[in-house]
Amino acid sequence: MPDGIPGLLRDLIHERTGIFFDDARLSLLIEKLTPLAQSRGNASFLDYYYALKDNDTAEWSRAWEALSVLETYFWREASQLNALADLIVPQWFAKRPGPFRIWSAACASGEEPFSIAIALAEAGFGSHPIEITGSDANPAALQKAATATYREKSFRTLPLALRQKYFETVPGGWKLTPEITRRVRFKRANLFESADLASLARAHVIFCRNVFIYFSPHAIRQTVAGMARRMPSGGHLFVGAAESLLKMTTDFELREIGDALAYVRI
Repeated sequence: MPDGIPGLLRDLIHERTGIFFDDARLSLLIEKLTPLAQSRGNASFLDYYYALKDNDTAEWSRAWEALSVLETYFWREASQLNALADLIVPQWFAKRPGPFRIWSAACASGEEPFSIAIALAEAGFGSHPIEITGSDANPAALQKAATATYREKSFRTLPLALRQKYFETVPGGWKLTPEITRRVRFKRANLFESADLASLARAHVIFCRNVFIYFSPHAIRQTVAGMARRMPSGGHLFVGAAESLLKMTTDFELREIGDALAYVRI
């Protein structure tokens, strides 16, 4: 480990992904990346640093897998799902025929966008022109989402009646019914890449929950500004309960939507 390389790796990853490891967590970053450097046969972390700096696509895919936090489950922060299905979507279709676009950003293994699809089906919008897109930068997570098969830990808050209605038992877990899976498409996207945001951020509702807790303030501002430039006026942005954008943007206004809070594009 040549002197200064941990800091260079930290800065490169921050520059490309928005994810930031402060000095207290720098050892954690190195711990996550060490197996990747070893698997390449690199004699030094300097060689691994240059593989990333030179945009080795395969290596960045492995790095995303190592850096991703796949802590997600069905029906997380249900008040936001209720606000979407009971208030936002009905108000839209009361005035317009559609289509209505929803983006689940950094969706990991897909529980969030599938929860959205279930909530909308339960509210009677299962056949309406609603486009739901789940995105993540980790290709391994998207591969898992595409199988739509989950184990017990994904169901910690999903009502049993909904599991019985929309899932069937298969070897290795529970698989979603086609009624729900066909409502969601998945796409690989890096939130810190403007080109990746271009079409996705035109959604009328964006769920970007428990993502910004891993970003630096600069990365949060840049990402939210990119969303704001493309999002239609009146669009809703949902973030995690532990996240706040009040000091990060003037493009959104925090409002109560039913029992939930959302940032509304001004």
